[in-house]
Amino acid sequence: MAASPNLARAAPPDQLLPALRDVRVMLVDDSLVVRSILERIIEQSAGLTVCASVASAHDALAYLACEPVDVVVLDIEMPGMNGITALPLILDRAEKARVLILSSNCVEGGPAAIEALALGASDTLAKPGRGSFSGRFAEVLTERIRTLGQQPQHGIGVIRAAAPAAVAPAPVAIDTDQPLECIAVAASTGGIPAFTSFLSHLDPRITAPILLTQHLPDAFMEFYARQIATMTARKVVVAAAGMLVEKNHIYLAPGDAHLVVVGQGRRREIALDRRPVANGCCPSADPMFDSLADVYGPRAAAVVLSGMGRDGADGAARLKEAGGTVFAQAPESCVIWGMPGAVAKAGIAAATLNPDAIALMLGSFLKGRARS
Repeated sequence: MAASPNLARAAPPDQLLPALRDVRVMLVDDSLVVRSILERIIEQSAGLTVCASVASAHDALAYLACEPVDVVVLDIEMPGMNGITALPLILDRAEKARVLILSSNCVEGGPAAIEALALGASDTLAKPGRGSFSGRFAEVLTERIRTLGQQPQHGIGVIRAAAPAAVAPAPVAIDTDQPLECIAVAASTGGIPAFTSFLSHLDPRITAPILLTQHLPDAFMEFYARQIATMTARKVVVAAAGMLVEKNHIYLAPGDAHLVVVGQGRRREIALDRRPVANGCCPSADPMFDSLADVYGPRAAAVVLSGMGRDGADGAARLKEAGGTVFAQAPESCVIWGMPGAVAKAGIAAATLNPDAIALMLGSFLKGRARS
């Protein structure tokens, strides 16, 4: 029988100060043992509190109907309604909550984890084997929860490919006299649904190749490429050294190398760079944007989507100096406004918009100069 929501926890007196509200965490896992371990880990971490601990998606939805939650830690494999089926319902029921998928499927890049990210999950984490929940795992789990729970709330819902057609954004001053020959996209946490929205609103007459650096482990990439291919008529591949950069293609950075473009005359090829970068990311968007500055200059556009940190900011600055156009995702549609925020705050972005509006702005390159 499913357990009832755990509502009996009273916050200690020193946690009742109005300015120090804890991150409210809901645990959804059919294993009582796992939930008990997670409860101990979370309750021992300052600034986090377990507001509900339930054994089924149905109990989670019942709780969310009447109580607010900041972060939902959700298992995938559960009897009855599994986590994948429940995820859109949870996000609809609690629009401001972030969902962290905690599943053994995440270990080797399981399809269910990628599907969860595409449906709007904010992050995924591999569930360790029994007896391995302490130490490093506990630190990573609480840090992920704290990061998601402390993000400013902008009334975020799920960014869906099937959303109603976006309203065309107000024109901004970008130089569209140059033909658009390449689009490069950088994304991390929250970037998968954002890229889905971007791609679904991109004018099919834009044939420029798309390079995508999405922060994911290498084991995820082939499946993610196959998933993107279901959304578009473009050919989608995980990038490999020596590939020609061709129109109507999407090249996805592998999880263990930076995706860059090299040019020899009019020939453009993919190269993979495994040198460490200052921001520590691999793959990193900075080398990708750097290469576009060298090869395409004003004929390239960069798009920086939701993600933690500031990967892409340095490369985007260099691309802008070379005459390229840079767009950043707006905070109200981001899971984490780290990467796009770094670009926007540095004054690099020509516009800060939601992903669908960025796609519509790129349509300006088909129509001549956009006027401010």
